[in-house]
Amino acid sequence: MAVTRREALAGVAAAALLAGPAGALAATLDADNRVRAALDGVAALPTPADKLAALAPLSTAGLSHGVRLDLETARAGLEIDVRLARLFPDTQPGHAPAGADHGLWRLPKGAAGYDLLLDRQLGEPIAGAAAHRRLMATWHALAARADRLLAAEGFTKGQIGDRFIAMFRDSRWHYPDTSAGRDRLVADMNATLDRARARVPELIGPVPRFCLDVSARRMSPAEEAAGKGGYRIVASPTRAGAYFVDMARIEQRPSWSLGSVVHHELLPGHMIQMPIEAAADPHPLRLLYAPAFTEGWGVYAEALAAETGAFAADCPGMIGYLHWMLFRVGRGIADTGIHYARWSRDEALARLRMVQGVPAYFAPFEADIDRICRDPGIRAAEALTWLRLDDLRRVTGGAAPGPAMRRFHQIALADGRKRLTTLAAELGLSRSPASAPS
Repeated sequence: MAVTRREALAGVAAAALLAGPAGALAATLDADNRVRAALDGVAALPTPADKLAALAPLSTAGLSHGVRLDLETARAGLEIDVRLARLFPDTQPGHAPAGADHGLWRLPKGAAGYDLLLDRQLGEPIAGAAAHRRLMATWHALAARADRLLAAEGFTKGQIGDRFIAMFRDSRWHYPDTSAGRDRLVADMNATLDRARARVPELIGPVPRFCLDVSARRMSPAEEAAGKGGYRIVASPTRAGAYFVDMARIEQRPSWSLGSVVHHELLPGHMIQMPIEAAADPHPLRLLYAPAFTEGWGVYAEALAAETGAFAADCPGMIGYLHWMLFRVGRGIADTGIHYARWSRDEALARLRMVQGVPAYFAPFEADIDRICRDPGIRAAEALTWLRLDDLRRVTGGAAPGPAMRRFHQIALADGRKRLTTLAAELGLSRSPASAPS
């Protein structure tokens, strides 16, 4: 029989009562249950304003950390939705109004709406202009690094995108299109994963044991034959975690492209953040109003691994990392370009092809642009979450591995996703600092 959220909360709290002062824990349980019930109840209310008003009498005093995050995140998100409803009264909260698919800037009040959608996704206020500048500066810096490293590997002809295409085609890094070749690809990913697993205590600090019980795995023969896309099983106390690798087009999976996949999908990426979040059981409203954090953490984890030496003796692996990051930031630039900077779809496509050359394995350029046109702000917020997490870590003293870095990661991960303004407050900052140049 399925266990409800309320039953799970009660079970956890009942167990805790055996281990601590009964009065205080019972009070926390009571406060948590009242807030969770109120959060559940707002789903039936018709407007964001009604929902926000229903939550107004609630206090965060005495709540557990996770339920406080639920309440604070819901309130912040609903406040944004109230403002969006004033701009676009006939649009479902969080969605783009009709006609936005060729650029939100084209609509009356579109610029203000885009800023609010960025805030809703990212978890802190940012103007479209500042978001575009930040992403463009990051993109140019990544492209300059890729330019140098591609030349060092002998790829010197054409634009950066042309050289990525040539490197993808170079058979020196290809796996055989056989069962044995696929086994070797997965084995190489797991060797990278073993090195990443060994560094988790140094970089992240203590995590639940089950977060480390993860592996890269082949799909079943039936899944491989059907061309199923890559997918993950999130680790839990009773189940090992796994990332099942899509190798239907194995010639597009050169060995140098896989290290960053390991760090993003497995460790220190999704297989740390997602299991911790699942164990915390955040309310659906927190999931709704802090949506970019999970993917942003995965991108951040790729960058953290590279920054702390994962590819120190591996120039091709670093090129693979840069290609993935150009894809992730390029998505963000296409988002701000189309919805803020007045780019056409064709201009966004041309820019991606010029620098990235080859699309990400699972995301053709045209399909990605279609999604970006339909859903303003999402891809920009995911890339910006990486950059803002990096900012917050550095401003709190965690630039290099050590206690400050680990403290930052422990606070960032505790009880699952959160808005960046909340994280800044938990770090003791009066506001989330824009420490990087725009």
